[in-house]
Amino acid sequence: MKVLLLKDVYKLGRAGEIKKVADGYGRNFLLPQRLAVLATPGALKQVEKIRSQAEIRRTEQNSELKGLAEQINGITVVFAAKAGETGKLYGSITPQDVATAIQEKTRFEVKKQQMDMQPIRNLGEFTAHVRLTMDLVPEVKIIVHREGEAVEDDALASAAAPTETPQAQEPAATPAEATEATEAAEA
Repeated sequence: MKVLLLKDVYKLGRAGEIKKVADGYGRNFLLPQRLAVLATPGALKQVEKIRSQAEIRRTEQNSELKGLAEQINGITVVFAAKAGETGKLYGSITPQDVATAIQEKTRFEVKKQQMDMQPIRNLGEFTAHVRLTMDLVPEVKIIVHREGEAVEDDALASAAAPTETPQAQEPAATPAEATEATEAAEA
């Protein structure tokens, strides 16, 4: 079945494009949702009009959501989860969990359908993408650590303040050196 897209459809195409899709996909999803119409000769005459309207709508959305994309890009979300000895989680961190955490940090409603990720089932660091529009896809860093353990300081510090450089620590003094320094200070 050939259809003319009226709106941008993720992983299919942009508005104004003519695509060949499976009959069921077109009949059961694209047409009822008014995302596309059948590619008839009458509809093909409107291709340029649909493309120009879609381009205007796309630029408006991108300009509105650009600030939000900058705010979301680079966010670090930390989850504590129960895990086995091998680092495999007993449950999983779902796109809904990540969307809720982003919503708490940014005060913007992110739906789980906008999250471009698979459920996380292991400990570690992961990245996920948030599809705001087809052009704006900010990246989010996800850290999953074992429940009851502290988050690795270097991972969290780099996430919290990436511009800071770690200070070189002096080697710890031996007890004898510590008492000598104390006696010298008292004298």
